[in-house]
Amino acid sequence: MTLFLALVFVGVAIGGGCAFAIFWPLSLVHLRERDPALRARLGEHAFLSPAALRWLLSGGYREVPDRSFTGLATPARIALAVTLCGLALAAAMALWALV
Repeated sequence: MTLFLALVFVGVAIGGGCAFAIFWPLSLVHLRERDPALRARLGEHAFLSPAALRWLLSGGYREVPDRSFTGLATPARIALAVTLCGLALAAAMALWALV
């Protein structure tokens, strides 16, 4: 049963990763077009940049007054959190199955 739950959590992580792969690039393109100063602060390769992902997870995107951007970044933040939690829970279930 624990390996089944581990597989379920991997599936949840894959779903979150797919949603992240949709919303985060859309958010970055929106920044490139509307707020180049913030885009420059995040860096050229912000898609998987640890600093940009930390900024997203901590909710730093809320400081941007553009509601269209926050409307794209919020689902990206939720998807990233779901992906990380799903992977962590899958690893915990897999380790528990070994014990």
